[in-house]
Amino acid sequence: MRVLGIDPGSRVMGLGLVESRGESMLCAHARSVRMGSGPLDERLGAIFEAVSEALIEFEPQAVAVERVFLTRNVKSALVLGHARGSAICAAVVRSLPVSEYSAREIKQSVVGRGAATKEQVQHMVRVLLGLRAAPEADAADALACAVCHINASRVADRIAARGASQ
Repeated sequence: MRVLGIDPGSRVMGLGLVESRGESMLCAHARSVRMGSGPLDERLGAIFEAVSEALIEFEPQAVAVERVFLTRNVKSALVLGHARGSAICAAVVRSLPVSEYSAREIKQSVVGRGAATKEQVQHMVRVLLGLRAAPEADAADALACAVCHINASRVADRIAARGASQ
């Protein structure tokens, strides 16, 4: 299974492709995409294009996106929602399934603690994927989102297999 994880952001977005083979996982691609501080419509277009290019180049079977968390700053939450929407649309246009996970779910899956720090996520992504160095924070968050999806899929597959055998 190849999963493209996305850590959405209107100025910096993380993209991370994780491939699972049996019980092991490896990082096939990771980067932080910087959109700068131009007009929002241009940044949203850049997000759509960057995700579209990654989907074409790496051909994942699924996309996993970090869900928007509630914040006191309504304007920031709305802009982040637009960024997520641009990324999700790029996947939907290509008929790819999109799964969403909260930051707490992602941290729990990767670190074992829902309140883990960014540094702990970076460290565990490096360890789980056998990387020589920790990726940038946004790329690490995207990889963690993909790992979370793979872990959730494995659990769902095991539950389905048990149900079928009973």
